[in-house]
Amino acid sequence: MTSTSQAVVPPVRVGRLSIGALGILALALGTLQTVVDPALPLLQRELGVSSGEGALVSNAVLITGAAVAPVAGKLGDRYGAKRVLVRLMAVVSAGGLLAGLAPNLPVLLLGQVLQGAMVGALPLSFILVRKHLPAAESQLGMGLVMALFTGGGMVGTLTAGPIAEGLSWHGMFALPTIAVIAMTSVVARLMPHDPPIAAEYRFDWPGVVLLSGTLLAFMLGLVRVTGDDGLPPLAVGALAVVVSALAAGWVVVERRAASPMVDLRMLAKPAMWHACLLTIVITTSFGMVSFLLPQLFGVPGDGYGFGADTTDIGLFLLPGAIAGAVSDSVGGLTARRFGLRAVVIVSAVVTAATMVALVSLHTAEWQLVLAKALAAMAAGVGTTALLTSAATAVETKDTGIATSVLVVTRVIGIALGVQIAAAILDAGADAATGLPAESAFVTGFAVAGLVAALSPLVVRITRKRGAHA
Repeated sequence: MTSTSQAVVPPVRVGRLSIGALGILALALGTLQTVVDPALPLLQRELGVSSGEGALVSNAVLITGAAVAPVAGKLGDRYGAKRVLVRLMAVVSAGGLLAGLAPNLPVLLLGQVLQGAMVGALPLSFILVRKHLPAAESQLGMGLVMALFTGGGMVGTLTAGPIAEGLSWHGMFALPTIAVIAMTSVVARLMPHDPPIAAEYRFDWPGVVLLSGTLLAFMLGLVRVTGDDGLPPLAVGALAVVVSALAAGWVVVERRAASPMVDLRMLAKPAMWHACLLTIVITTSFGMVSFLLPQLFGVPGDGYGFGADTTDIGLFLLPGAIAGAVSDSVGGLTARRFGLRAVVIVSAVVTAATMVALVSLHTAEWQLVLAKALAAMAAGVGTTALLTSAATAVETKDTGIATSVLVVTRVIGIALGVQIAAAILDAGADAATGLPAESAFVTGFAVAGLVAALSPLVVRITRKRGAHA
C-alpha cells in the first residue's frame, strides 16, 4: 500500500485514541501474568509442590512466550499486527479460563503455557505504536505500553491475595481473563487496520519452526536442569547438542532464505546485539530478586521469615510494581537525555548495591520492600532504554521482529534468574521441614548482585569492540 492510500486515515489522532485501548489491554495482560508472583507460596501449599515446581508454574508463561514472541512479531510485520494480536488474545483467553478451572498442577501448567502467548502482544503493540504515532512520539508510546503492562503487574500483585483468599486461587486467573476478553473486543473495534506488507517471497516457515524449536528446547532444558532432581551429565550434554543443532540449522536456513524470518544482518548491528547481551544480564539478576523476595516473605515467622499471607505479600511487592511501571514509562526518554551507557551502568550499580545490602539487611519488611522497589526501578529503566533504542535503530518494517528479539531476551533472562534462584533455595532446604535455610537466601542475593555487576563490564567490552569496528 502506498503512502498516499495510508494518508486517508489521520494516523496520529486515530492512533492515539486506539493506542489508549491498546494500553489498557496491556494493563489487563500484565495483571494476568503477575497474579502468580505473590501467590506462589499459597499455590505451593495448595498443590503440595516444592519451590522448584512453583518456579515452573511461574516460568510456564515465559517458556511459551520465548517461542511465541518472535513468531508473533514477524507475522505482525508481514500480515498486519492488529489481525495477529486479536487471534493471539484468543489463545491467551483460553489459557486463562483453563487455569481458572484447573483442578491440579498439570492442568494449571497447561493453562499457563497457553497464557504465555501474551508475551507476543508486546512486539505487536510496538508495531501498532510505530505505525500510528509520529516518529518523534514512538519511543514515548512504546514506553507507555510497557509501563501499562508493568502497571498491570501492580494490579495483579495487589489483587491476587484478596481474590485468592476471598474466593479461591482459581479466581486470580479467571477475573483478569475476563478483562482481557473485554479489552480485546474494544481494541478490535477501535484500532485501525494496519495493512500487510506486500512481499514477493513466501513466509519463512522453516525459520519459524527452527527458531521456535531452539527456544523451546532451551527453555525446557533450563527448567529441567535447574529443577529439583536436575539431569544427569549425559542428558545435559545431549540437550546442549540438540539446542546447538537447532540453532545452527536456523542460522543456515536464515542465511539462504530469500525473505528470512530474522535478517541476520539486523542482529549484527551493534545496537541490537549490545542490547540483547545487556538485557539478559539485567533481567537475570532481576528474575532472581523477583523470586527470592516473595519466598522470604512467605517463610514462617518463627525463624528468620515473616509468615506473610498472599495479601500481605502483594502489599509488600506493590511499591516495586509501581517503581517498575514508572521506570518503564521513562526508560526511553532517560536514555535520550543521559545516554544509553550511562543509564545501563547506573542501573547495574543500583541493583548490585541493593543486593549487597540485602545480604546482611533482610530482617525487617521495609528492607525487602525498598530493595524490590530499587531493583524494579533499575531493571525497568535499563531494559526499556535498551529496547526503545534498538527498536528505533532498525527500519520500520523490522520493528516487530527487532522488538520480539529483545522481548524474548528479556523473557529468557527472567526465566534464567527465577530458575537459578529456585535451584539455590532447593539446594539449601532443610531436610526436616523442606523450608530453605536463611543462608540460601543470602547466597541468592549475593549471586544476583554479582550478575548485576557484570553489566558495566559488558558495557566496557562492547564499547571497546565498537571503537575497533
